[in-house]
Amino acid sequence: MMPWLYSALGLLILLLAGDALVRGAVNLSLRLGVPALIVSLTIVAFGTSAPELLIAIKAVSHNADGIALGNVVGSNTANILLVLGIPAMMRALHTSECSTRKNYIFMLGASVLFIGLAFCGTFTIWSGLILLAALAGVLGVAFHEARNHRRNGNGCAAETDLEEIEEADPDMPYWRVCTYLLLGLVGLPLGADMLVDNATVIARLYGISETVIGLTLVAVGTSLPELATTVMAALRRQADVALGNVIGSNMFNLLAIIGVATFIGPISVDPEFLRFDLWVMLAASLLLIPFVFFKQDITRTWGVILTALYLAYLFVLF
Repeated sequence: MMPWLYSALGLLILLLAGDALVRGAVNLSLRLGVPALIVSLTIVAFGTSAPELLIAIKAVSHNADGIALGNVVGSNTANILLVLGIPAMMRALHTSECSTRKNYIFMLGASVLFIGLAFCGTFTIWSGLILLAALAGVLGVAFHEARNHRRNGNGCAAETDLEEIEEADPDMPYWRVCTYLLLGLVGLPLGADMLVDNATVIARLYGISETVIGLTLVAVGTSLPELATTVMAALRRQADVALGNVIGSNMFNLLAIIGVATFIGPISVDPEFLRFDLWVMLAASLLLIPFVFFKQDITRTWGVILTALYLAYLFVLF
């Protein structure tokens, strides 16, 4: 029982520390005069992926490669089937409101690149450099487009200002900013260490592979922030925020998390990933085609279907 409790505590510390780090970094950047646009495309994006990144780094350093890869692959599958499915059951997501085609194509491209590199058998530092180069390209395009939209006064009607989304305050006292940063920098490695260690213990106690633990317990846990964001977006009728959040998170998971983790050490790929889990992730990504390209809404019926597919996936895993 204790490993489960410690895993839950580690996850809670991770989520709170990640939130604190994002708030501290955003407000420090604004205090130093960094434009909000740059903050949104870099600091916020990387900061919200900090829990997954720390888990991957700790897992690789503990020779628990299955947890590192399982967290990324499982999170991407959960983001589409669960993070979009549950909110859609509460209220239909009108995904025809805004265009996400380009970012969705980037996400599919990142998925194919990731799967291709996985078939090499090991993610080496060269694999990581390729993933990070792709991420740099995506960020470059995003920055260029965002700057043009800001200059022309365009953008989705539902787009919310960074200050409102992140509760940023350019006049926040430095002592408070430093407190947020300190909590984040101390809490993230502490939570990651606690979660990885106890997830490994659970795998050994119950005879479950580290890969399955990474695909389920760790992946679903680290997808909770995306789920919370998507639920709020659904309640506010901001379908573009919900879908964009999932697409952006999936891209960062694939390109940034494993890309950085390879600098800690090579990451071996369990053959089961190549036979099943990577294809489930890709199939889940392809399920978004009707909503992205054909202006279909994610109705309550679709919400039930997506959630049921995720539960079926869990059933197969166990």
